[in-house]
Amino acid sequence: MSATVRGVDVIPVAVEVVVSGGLPGISIVGMPDAAIQEARERVKAAIRAAGFTVPNEKIVINLAPSNVRKTGSGFDVPMAVGILAASQQIDPAWVKDTLYVGELSLEGRVRPVSGTLPCAICARERGCAFVCAQESDPVPLEGVATFSLRHLGQLVQEGGAVRVLSAHDSAPRQAAALPSLDFSDVAGHEVAKRAFQIAAAGSHGLLMMGPPGSGKTMLASRIATILPPLTEDEAIEAAVVHSVANEPIEGIIAGRRPFRSPHHSATQAGLVGGGNPIRPGEISLAHHGVLFLDELAEFRVSALQSIRQPLESGAVSLTRADGNVTFPARFMLVAATNPCPCGYYGDDQHECHCTVPQIHGYQNRIGGPLMDRIDLHLDVRRIPPGRVLEAGRGTSSAQLREAVVRGRAFAAWRRAQEDAVGTHGSRSPLETCALADSARQFLVSVAELRAMSGRAMVRTALVARTIADMAESSEVLEEHVAEAINFRVREGVGGS
Repeated sequence: MSATVRGVDVIPVAVEVVVSGGLPGISIVGMPDAAIQEARERVKAAIRAAGFTVPNEKIVINLAPSNVRKTGSGFDVPMAVGILAASQQIDPAWVKDTLYVGELSLEGRVRPVSGTLPCAICARERGCAFVCAQESDPVPLEGVATFSLRHLGQLVQEGGAVRVLSAHDSAPRQAAALPSLDFSDVAGHEVAKRAFQIAAAGSHGLLMMGPPGSGKTMLASRIATILPPLTEDEAIEAAVVHSVANEPIEGIIAGRRPFRSPHHSATQAGLVGGGNPIRPGEISLAHHGVLFLDELAEFRVSALQSIRQPLESGAVSLTRADGNVTFPARFMLVAATNPCPCGYYGDDQHECHCTVPQIHGYQNRIGGPLMDRIDLHLDVRRIPPGRVLEAGRGTSSAQLREAVVRGRAFAAWRRAQEDAVGTHGSRSPLETCALADSARQFLVSVAELRAMSGRAMVRTALVARTIADMAESSEVLEEHVAEAINFRVREGVGGS
């Protein structure tokens, strides 16, 4: 048994091997890709290096089901083990109810492959033991017997018995220490810190607009310090995506939320996923974490607009000729941009030389539909030089995290209460906000004055709901809506 990865889903594959009379050679059928076809030479060299004999007969390997394309080099080990079992060099019973993945070197060493974690999940679902390379990422799963295979030579016979494989260390490894970042390092910007606190409590998107050197990147890089750790289920979901992309998963398994910050030259495929075979993009690698897009207006317009649908649905679906592939993409968007091409529009210390059409054109690169899907809009001003040296005295991450944890806990309690009466999930998002009459009237009046779209109204109400949760209020009051609107409506040339 083995498996092939498609998106973040795993398809179990039976590796069938027959050794029969005919011209010596290895034939692989079952829609293998080029990497699998090239495995013939790797497998033969590895078998000889491990002390076994390559049968001088016709060897046919079938990868079933035959109507599914198989990709990757993870079939090297199961094909080699299948040849050894079919030629009676090892007991065929040893491969029963065991799922193998791994690439072979010419000297017989087993190398790790991408997608080890989802393959282990597949083995658990089928009730199989799981064998992978010794250097593979940790497999933090219960209910599956996991073993590591360092070298194909471990499958030698000793008195008619197979050498016991060394148990793979399934305990989560210690994550590398986080950099000593703290919001107290950012002097001033108390309003911006409040916006980040609200965004973290409700997983809302946040856009910062301000001149260079105003502290936008410093603020964004510290948001991970106020987010709660991943739950066990969230960690597995995020780790699966990273495992498929051949990215490290130790930090995620330890509970650290992913923080992705792609360069503004990233392509559409780099952001949403693509390639052959299909690989998850940055928005999926940020699943259950933060996607930080610095210099937002410098991104390709097509790349930016491609993240609009995942922002709402929490997933991205890529359509290819052989079917659809869906990646999870429930991320928190944090973005930063300059207000104009020169960057100094609205700055008190530098004169802006851009014309009004240039400013409009620059900000319109982001696009109204994407701006409409970002919940919090924040103008970040440059702080006075005299306050720069006050870093370390402002509100700290620990202080901000208290309200974040309190708001999330109250929201969870509120949803549990709704589940108890059977209303959670049956009402619209606006109904779940529980707006007071005065708050509802206030929101409607501001929406009429500012020509807010229906989506903008709903998202403003959801931000107000988060603010009420942080205040442990069951009802959204007018003051909560006022603060939400304050972070939604922007003034000036680029205002909405």
